[in-house]
Amino acid sequence: MEHLYHPEGQQTREMDVAQAPSQDGNAAPQASMWTRGEPGEVLEANKPLLAELKRLIKQRDREAVLAMIAKWPPAAVMEALIQLPLKRARKLYNWLPPGPAVKVLVEISPALRSVLMEETGISRIAAIVDGLSDDDAVVLLTDLPDDMVAELLPRLAHREGLAERLVYDEDSAGGIMSDQFVAVLEDWPIGVATRQIRRGAREIDKLYEVYVVDEERRLVGLLRLRDLLLNTKKTIVQDIMREVPATVHASADQEEVLELAERFRVQTIPVIDADQRVIGRITVDELRDVVRQEAEEDILLMSGVSSDAQADDTLARLVKGRLPWLVGGLLGASVAASVVGTFEEELAQAAILASFIPVVMAMAGNAGIQASTVTVQGLANGNLWIGDIGNRVLKELAGALVNGLVIALLLGVLILVASRLVDIAAPGHLALAVGGSLTIVIVMAATLGATIPLVLNHFKVDPAVATGVFITTTNDIFGVLIYFVMTTTFYLGSAVSV
Repeated sequence: MEHLYHPEGQQTREMDVAQAPSQDGNAAPQASMWTRGEPGEVLEANKPLLAELKRLIKQRDREAVLAMIAKWPPAAVMEALIQLPLKRARKLYNWLPPGPAVKVLVEISPALRSVLMEETGISRIAAIVDGLSDDDAVVLLTDLPDDMVAELLPRLAHREGLAERLVYDEDSAGGIMSDQFVAVLEDWPIGVATRQIRRGAREIDKLYEVYVVDEERRLVGLLRLRDLLLNTKKTIVQDIMREVPATVHASADQEEVLELAERFRVQTIPVIDADQRVIGRITVDELRDVVRQEAEEDILLMSGVSSDAQADDTLARLVKGRLPWLVGGLLGASVAASVVGTFEEELAQAAILASFIPVVMAMAGNAGIQASTVTVQGLANGNLWIGDIGNRVLKELAGALVNGLVIALLLGVLILVASRLVDIAAPGHLALAVGGSLTIVIVMAATLGATIPLVLNHFKVDPAVATGVFITTTNDIFGVLIYFVMTTTFYLGSAVSV
């Protein structure tokens, strides 16, 4: 278990922790170890520790707080920070010496790092960033405001390398790549290459493969570890090197990286610049993060929320990320309401028609979401057979027709049964009109849901947008219009004559 620190920066014994004085002259509480739990879970054993931390932070008793957590591993301190109110968590984190602060920061989700450090001074942030690996430093700097990054960079030890990485968009290959890789020259003997690999491997956590470059550092091939073991020291690298299955330009979007990894089934993808020189690699760990990020973005877009929304967004960001979607939904609902308003006379003749408006709108929304979700998923994971899209749309149409007829039949039976209990004019005609309109609406919604994501994808727009407000409002408008046209045509005349 990795211990943290003494308040004065030295390792401490438990006896020292138990007797560490606080600012008010009282002895600090006997140190107790934090019990690790599931994410978001507050264990009973930790509640007294949390309460004590809150009390000491409120009293600004820094030494007592540091003495209390001195023996906790970084992951335990991270859990305690997450479960504290954000204001107090920031204060506790700013009390940590830079070394322990780095260890704790590495344990925290990248999305929460910038939130935790929001009120941290520039000098302290610089000291913390210098303690991070280049990859972690880039992730943190990307989440910080641009003006803060501009002020930070001149203070950092590896500012040149970090500045080069920050040029790329955070969702690009250059933004997510790691600059830790091993490269050897193509004309080296295996013995020389092996020595180079040993020197570089000490700084790399996971070594999957070695890149082979020419004198201009252009990528020309790669070596697997087994290639080094199965050949003599005098064998020349270019004689046994393998072809690189896939490369990606630094400016490529991370979705393209994911598609290449899935297509070629590789664990790493080398990142190259405009001159074909290798500048980094994207490993399976980064690919896993890309999968998670893309899934999170799609879920947010499908829910009608901005793709960069976070749970800890400020009030301004929260409003900015959600209000436009709500306004779009309001506009769509207003158009649907205006459509209903144009049939005011029809509603006055048969008020029962108003009862089925929510049914039609709900069924249209459900059918559209079902079809669009399947299409978006197929586009995302590459399981959509592009050459068979026409047949797929026809299949969706046929499936929606069958589903619509079944739903219409069930609703028609309910109307006829209800007519035995309450007075309904021309129940047969009403069942026919409502059931027919429901069938048409479901077919229309499923067709739009299956085709709109394809259209958006063709124009380089994230198809997940289709499953949110876009599909819902479109189906509401056309669904209500179809419903009133059908009921006006097939029901009102019969109801009035009765």
